[in-house]
Amino acid sequence: MEALSIPVLVNLSALGLGLLLGALVQRTDFCTMGAISDWVLMGDSGRLRAWLLAIGVAILGSQALHIAGLIDLGGAIYSTANFGWAGALIGGALFGFGMTLAGGCGSRSLARLGAGNLKSLVALLVLGVFAYMTLRGLFAPVRLGLEAALNLDLKAAGAAGQGLPDLLGLLGLPAERTRPVLAVLLGGGLVLFTLADKRFRARPHLLAGGIGMGLLVVAGWAVTGILGNDDFDPTPLASITFVAPVGDSLIYLMTFTGAKLSFGISTVIGVVLGAFFMASAQGRFRIESFASRQDLQHHLLGGALMGTGGVLALGCTIGQGLTGLSTLALGSLLAFAGIIAGCLLALRYLEDGTLRGAVKSLF
Repeated sequence: MEALSIPVLVNLSALGLGLLLGALVQRTDFCTMGAISDWVLMGDSGRLRAWLLAIGVAILGSQALHIAGLIDLGGAIYSTANFGWAGALIGGALFGFGMTLAGGCGSRSLARLGAGNLKSLVALLVLGVFAYMTLRGLFAPVRLGLEAALNLDLKAAGAAGQGLPDLLGLLGLPAERTRPVLAVLLGGGLVLFTLADKRFRARPHLLAGGIGMGLLVVAGWAVTGILGNDDFDPTPLASITFVAPVGDSLIYLMTFTGAKLSFGISTVIGVVLGAFFMASAQGRFRIESFASRQDLQHHLLGGALMGTGGVLALGCTIGQGLTGLSTLALGSLLAFAGIIAGCLLALRYLEDGTLRGAVKSLF
């Protein structure tokens, strides 16, 4: 029996990670949009702490892989020296606003689709189309123009990339020494902060969601960076993200005979299946459609904003808010802030009914 090729092993592993992620999101209700809305509208910080716990675990695990020499996070898209600060902030805000209108980010929408939510199907289709329009289609010239005008070349300043250890190197602090310190301070600090809350520790499903999501990001780096490290056909270093992969999945479905599976596509498929299996096991699989015309409008606009914003920001709440942050990239911190700001503005918009009123309410 012939051994499976490395690309096949990578895709099977990605499918497995997606299955686990979809089941975990469905079981624990892990949702970044829900985390922010719970905190703002109800004063409940439980799901927000789960998100922060996931970030802390992802930082500790991912940086440990890098320090051990098993992967090189400097090769990740988030660590590039081409610092797109404007795209991170603007794209993050657009994504945050869109995910709130659509009732969830990319990962949550995939999980909801697996549980029978047809509203998420519409949002994901629009997300995928607008992601490709921004990446390679109608909006691409605008994106490229924005990048050419505003992106900063950190190499010209003497930094190898936009990772915080590389930037501290500009002050004469060697990255190999500051990296473990930053990993422990930031990653460990987030873990300790979240676990310091007795009420949070008493909610095992939130603990499982936070720890599980963080470990899945670490596992994604390991799959592409270790398992996929083939001398002849290396897998691009990546971990879990859901904007471009949703668009890639649509292209794959439409051009199956001439297309090739990738880590991202396999993960997307796995999330939908994992959520479906978990929802079925829980007896929570329900076909759900739009309640009103406004509901449809919100999902259409939300999908468009997520697709466009996610490409500008180089990721979503998982792609930047977990995977990107695990690399300690400055751009990921800006995108993270943008996503939160966009979500807060959208929550006020849904309450007030006008964008002007939302801005007034927020500020």
